[in-house]
Amino acid sequence: MRIENAVARGRPVTIHVDGTPVGAFAGESIATALLAAGIRRLRESPRAREPRGMFCAMGACQECVVRVDGRAVTACTEPVRDGLSISLVDAGR
Repeated sequence: MRIENAVARGRPVTIHVDGTPVGAFAGESIATALLAAGIRRLRESPRAREPRGMFCAMGACQECVVRVDGRAVTACTEPVRDGLSISLVDAGR
């Protein structure tokens, strides 16, 4: 859920999460955009295969690592850009 008209937003953009288009706003973090879209599970833990998502929201941990255009990044520190391709399937590998 987003709070409409409460804050100034960047321009609307579309990102692609595992091939599915997701609406977002330029400049917000990937983690924020995914959370607002209802996507909480970002990767699996390597050994136990348990779901992981945003934890610290400031880049200090590695819980929100996803693949963006083929490279591993922390979703909480990477800004959204139009057309960004995000992979959650193999994010932790």
